[in-house]
Amino acid sequence: MRSLKLDAPKSLSQRVVQRLRQAIIDGEFALGAAISEEMVANSFGVSRTPVREAMGQLQAQGLMVIRPQVGSFVFTPSAEDITALCTFRIALEPKAAELAFHHDRAGAIATMSDAIAAMEPAIAARDNIAYGRADAAFHEALFAHCGNRYLAESYQLASSRVAALRTNLTSPIDVRTRTSFDEHRKLLDLFARGEFAAFATLMTTHVTNSGVVYAKALQVD
Repeated sequence: MRSLKLDAPKSLSQRVVQRLRQAIIDGEFALGAAISEEMVANSFGVSRTPVREAMGQLQAQGLMVIRPQVGSFVFTPSAEDITALCTFRIALEPKAAELAFHHDRAGAIATMSDAIAAMEPAIAARDNIAYGRADAAFHEALFAHCGNRYLAESYQLASSRVAALRTNLTSPIDVRTRTSFDEHRKLLDLFARGEFAAFATLMTTHVTNSGVVYAKALQVD
């Protein structure tokens, strides 16, 4: 039988992927910022090979853009990207909520309640990173408890980009006002009562407003 020993460089590249992904989501690297292989390799104390592999994976996730002979950059969405991303979320999240209600209502409510509880101190501290993470956990709960892995995997295709845009662009506003927080509490209430039409309407408004903030912050025409 062939050895199933793990390949160390691949394991290392996955650790680089995870750290770089979180750095982009948390805004340590701004949207559109250049990221050099050499800088990351020196910072992590690794060779450039796992960094190159990691950047390739992050490009596949939509978080980075690699331009041969030019450099590697954190993604910046176009107007079409923003519209498509919001349309994608509006189509998927209400359906995931309905499935989660029937598949694991208690589990979904518990996870979303925990996320909302984490938003309170983030607002008090005006911590946009903590708020962004809690916000992401709230929306991801719908897919984690929906019982449909294909729907969950589809959301994962865009979740990293959504999280990065959220932390960088909407969370700094959300920690200064309670509009987003109040919408999340209302969404949870509608979910718990199984009012899916009202949930879908509010989710559409919630996501659409986020798209407006994205476009304005990025000055996308």
